[in-house]
Amino acid sequence: MNYKISFQERAKLALENLSKQSPVTYEKALEQVKKLKEMSQVKVKKQRG
Repeated sequence: MNYKISFQERAKLALENLSKQSPVTYEKALEQVKKLKEMSQVKVKKQRG
């Protein structure tokens, strides 16, 4: 990774990467949050058990 990159260049690269991603609807985001919460609870139960 190039550590001698300016903040503006880093921001430009980030915007380019974001523009390549497919858009996410609000419903999809809620589904992802719900799934992550469920997976987190299962992981905690496994660690305790």
